[in-house]
Amino acid sequence: MLAPRAVDHPVGITFAEPSGEAWLGGDRLGHDVFSQLLHGGWGLLLVAVIIALLVTGCAAVLGSVAALYPRVGAWIERAADLGMLLPPVLAMLLFMLSWPESGAVGLVIICVVAGTPYTARVFAAAATGVAASGFIEAARGRGEGPAYLVVRELLPNLRETLLTQLGLRFVEAMYLVSTAAFLQLPTTLGDANWAVMVRENASGILLNPAAVLAPSLAIGLLAVSVNSAVAAFGRGRRSV
Repeated sequence: MLAPRAVDHPVGITFAEPSGEAWLGGDRLGHDVFSQLLHGGWGLLLVAVIIALLVTGCAAVLGSVAALYPRVGAWIERAADLGMLLPPVLAMLLFMLSWPESGAVGLVIICVVAGTPYTARVFAAAATGVAASGFIEAARGRGEGPAYLVVRELLPNLRETLLTQLGLRFVEAMYLVSTAAFLQLPTTLGDANWAVMVRENASGILLNPAAVLAPSLAIGLLAVSVNSAVAAFGRGRRSV
């Protein structure tokens, strides 16, 4: 809606220099880089947000359960240790190349599976002290179940950890989703996303550097901005 023209609208020759008509010049096909830049972030942003929310939520629950029930926690921590042995990028490559028809849903699933183990260990460490506090023992004495203890007692006292991890997981998700698009994995994220723009226009960086630098900076700035906004929100909640 904000883009001045369609992503496939030609504005000049291949890798045309920036001008009044095309502020960031043209890409390898002569299309408007600025319009593609405004169109290209939505797919990456949406998938990264979904991954960050799912990883943080799953890890928070697993870490809280591990802190509340040490015997169960020992198995969760062992499983997390095994899960951390496989790097997320390698796991993503293996999964997406083995099941290319899974598309964006498959990308979300493998990123959540690969990102949850480490984050669960972080939450388990943060929740250990809270799980040993008096109000948790009082809730147990009242006969409250695991779901109540996790949702009503533990997680509200882990707000800072939740917000911190949410910001970090978003940065990691942006990295993984951008890598998937850059490597041409079958993620159905569209042909105008920022990572694809970097790959497709790399050959013309000397003719029109903006065609490569603009989407690269957009990926980095979006990740840093969201992480900083989440951190600032957490500081604001602490000061209230």
